[in-house]
Amino acid sequence: MFIMEMEITMKKCALHSLGCKVNSYETQAMQKMMESAGYEIVPFGEEIADIYIINTCSVTNIADRKSRQMIHKAKKLNPEAVVAAAGCYVESAGDNIDEDVDIVIGNNEKSHLIEILNEYFEHMDKEKSVDIGKATDFDELNIDSPLEHTRAYVKIQDGCNRFCSYCIIPYVRGRIRSRKPDDVMAEIKRVAASGCKEVVLTGIHLSSYGLDFKDSTVKLIDVIEAVNRIEGIERIRLGSLEPLIVTEEFVRRLAKCKKICPHFHLSLQSGCDETLKRMNRRYNVDEYYKGVELLREYFPDAAVTTDVIVGFPGETEEEFNITKKYLEKVCFYEMHVFKYSRRKGTAADKMPDQIPENIKSERSTELLELNEILSNGYRKKYIGKKVKVLLEENHIIENKKYIIGFTDTYVRVALENPEEKLYTNQIVNVRVKKLFEKDMVIGVAEN
Repeated sequence: MFIMEMEITMKKCALHSLGCKVNSYETQAMQKMMESAGYEIVPFGEEIADIYIINTCSVTNIADRKSRQMIHKAKKLNPEAVVAAAGCYVESAGDNIDEDVDIVIGNNEKSHLIEILNEYFEHMDKEKSVDIGKATDFDELNIDSPLEHTRAYVKIQDGCNRFCSYCIIPYVRGRIRSRKPDDVMAEIKRVAASGCKEVVLTGIHLSSYGLDFKDSTVKLIDVIEAVNRIEGIERIRLGSLEPLIVTEEFVRRLAKCKKICPHFHLSLQSGCDETLKRMNRRYNVDEYYKGVELLREYFPDAAVTTDVIVGFPGETEEEFNITKKYLEKVCFYEMHVFKYSRRKGTAADKMPDQIPENIKSERSTELLELNEILSNGYRKKYIGKKVKVLLEENHIIENKKYIIGFTDTYVRVALENPEEKLYTNQIVNVRVKKLFEKDMVIGVAEN
């Protein structure tokens, strides 16, 4: 009888996701589950909810702090609400989880969200524990129709075996686990049937897809080729790739997939071999550069993006300058620059020669300035060219109506749309006219 009352009164749910694209995907999947169970989804912080679900992040100490802040915010918004914390911060905090948390959901328990909630409501169990032991199987979540109608993120892999010296993720996400190819294809077909034109294959360590399959030789490239054959999908993007996956065979097969977007995120972290060794990265700068050259050989206009950490323990001024020159040599489209953040439980946290915050900030500023130069240089190459743009959202800029979308290389394009004749989720031919605002170009639609 009590459960029926909960179903009647406990209707509103708000979700919030922190961190990576995998978390975003999982949060969308959990939202779909809540909707199917009869809950009304309300915007986090805009309406009072009865249940708050926080999908947390723990990649840095700052991420931990933000996760705690969102948990506290949820309880402050409605002290009577049930607050469920899921994900990486939950795994890293263990028994030290915040007192504002009513339900703990481990990384491999998110697909059981409704069962966990029902169990809680049935017993009003204030014990904050579920099985958050290291996962051995892929936690099957699904999205039939993405919240973004033009682009769908599909998680096909979880976990990591790399144990980079700065990273907590292998400890909180567990070892690599790949989604079965048939399940991947089934979800993407449903996404295509919903009208979505672009799919992004994502994972915690995407390049390791299939390495855990005992009776199969299926690898990431096989999945990409299969997705390329799905009717209705017009664009395929890839999440972050490990540099050493970029072999001649991989890129040759990739180039035959006509739907693949020539926008590749190759994780670098440092352009100095000595720093890479301390990071426990398993490649050197020459191997990385060969991979970039291969991509540009098969995809001449490829947009190559990366991550860079500044101020890693022991990074001297000379090592930083080596990295900066290397970044200029590779000539990235975009660089995500991060100041090294100490993370308890990692090897790097115990390393000597930790870099002062002011030096990290100075180095970060230098690389961000370089990033702006390189990014603008890449976008300038498109001026006067004709490109295809997938239109995604309407926007008002300086009191003018625009519709904004992306090229296959992920260049953001704005088109004036005063009469709203252009609409979202269509691919149009566009002539690029000039740079526009900080990170966009402006174009004109052509037949």
